[in-house]
Amino acid sequence: MFCRVLGLVLCSTALTVYFASHSIGTVVVMTLACSLLLQLAYFGSVLFLIWRSGFAREAGQRAEHFGSCEDVGSQPPDHEEVRNESSDVTQLVSWAAHRYSVEAR
Repeated sequence: MFCRVLGLVLCSTALTVYFASHSIGTVVVMTLACSLLLQLAYFGSVLFLIWRSGFAREAGQRAEHFGSCEDVGSQPPDHEEVRNESSDVTQLVSWAAHRYSVEAR
C-alpha cells in the first residue's frame, strides 16, 4: 500500500513538473528531490513513533511503581451514603413528574 501511494505521488509530481517546465532534466531532478523528501519524512515519522512509545512505556512503569506504594491512610468512599442520596434524587424526580402530570390535567 505504501509503495503504491509513493509511486502515485512521484508520478503525479513528475507529470506536474513536466507540464509546467517541459524539461525532462527538471522532471528527473524534481522527482528525485520529492522522493528524497518523502523518504526523510517517513523515516522521521518512524523515529517519532519509536520515541513516543518509549515515553508511554516509561509512564506505564511509573504508574506501576506508584500503584505498589503503601496506602497513605485515606478512607474509602461510603457507598451506602451514595446509594441513599441517589434514591432521594429518584424519589424527588418521581414526585416532580407526578405533580406536573396532575397540574397538566
